[in-house]
Amino acid sequence: MKTPSAQSMLLAAAALLCLGAASAAAQDAAMGDMMMINPSALKWVDAPPGLPKGAKLAVLYGDPGKDGPYVVRLKTPGGYKVPPHWHTQTENLTVISGTLYLGSGDTMDMGAAHALKTGGFHNLPGGMHHYAFTRAATVVQIHGTGPLDIKYVNPQDDPSPKQ
Repeated sequence: MKTPSAQSMLLAAAALLCLGAASAAAQDAAMGDMMMINPSALKWVDAPPGLPKGAKLAVLYGDPGKDGPYVVRLKTPGGYKVPPHWHTQTENLTVISGTLYLGSGDTMDMGAAHALKTGGFHNLPGGMHHYAFTRAATVVQIHGTGPLDIKYVNPQDDPSPKQ
């Protein structure tokens, strides 16, 4: 049996490297418009004025203020409360960390709220009246089809600046 020469081994190694590079290039091309974001790259800003002060928001995908799909994260401090409200569109929410307490109806009954823990999911059809609060710092991810809006059951609960 003949042993391979150094030249044939180098050619084989070069061919393998080329195949690996071609495979990586094909994979990059196949990813196209795919998007990946690590937590350290999130850009947190103050939540919009329609939410009570103290929360931070990061947009992961889309524009929640426009028609079309969106994904946002909302970071809230402990003791954060969103009074009874509703949204025009369906809202999907996943708890990333902490616990979010959710209740339905036109009044905030903290004793009747359901604790949605880390990893929990919530689907809320548009038009359904609900409220939310936290007892400790909590991060939730919200996704749906925009525009995302918030309409308070009691207009006096709306923290938006009055014109």
